[in-house]
Amino acid sequence: MSRPPHRQPKAYQDTRFLESKDARALRILAEYMEPLYRFQRHNVQDTIVFMGSARLRSEEAAKAVLVEAERAGEGIEAAQTALRLSIYYEAARELARRLTAWSKQLDRKERRFVVCTGGGPGIMEAANRGSSEAKGLNVGLTISIPEEFDNPYVSRELHFYFHYFFMRKFWFVYLAKAVVLFPGGLWHARRAVRDPDAGPDRQATQAHADRALWRRVLGRGD
Repeated sequence: MSRPPHRQPKAYQDTRFLESKDARALRILAEYMEPLYRFQRHNVQDTIVFMGSARLRSEEAAKAVLVEAERAGEGIEAAQTALRLSIYYEAARELARRLTAWSKQLDRKERRFVVCTGGGPGIMEAANRGSSEAKGLNVGLTISIPEEFDNPYVSRELHFYFHYFFMRKFWFVYLAKAVVLFPGGLWHARRAVRDPDAGPDRQATQAHADRALWRRVLGRGD
């Protein structure tokens, strides 16, 4: 009985090659072309990026943690702090909701000022949640790290999963018209939004939530 003829897979179907170091350029290109395809398909023209701490909880979740801490008799101070800081989560949620509701009225064909986050917990979850509550599409630019988190509020159509940090950074910058900084987001903003490689036409406007706090953080009196 004769053996069937061996057929070598096409290069773009050869998983062994695509996962090799020699195909790194193709993988990088894929993390540019695939997001571009989806952004164009859904007519996303630009974004508003929300950055902030991944550790902040919603008011509801923080209250539940405090109740449990008081019942157990430990961790009460940390739970009280979490509840106090939940105002930033709720502020991000409400701002994203209002922004999305407003942007949906601008143009029926193009999507403008779409809420964009890193797709994680905390402020990221809050912004995606607020946008979804306004029934708008929102973006989540996630990355392959050990501490993965399921953010259920990211729109499935615009949920991206990156391997290369610099390609994720590129998409944060490329479409951004503005970035909203909540506590915990300054370091990311300096690395991503004010990237000198982005060029003058790609420098996003920064808006700082809680100006008094940021004055203390940055050591400014103005």
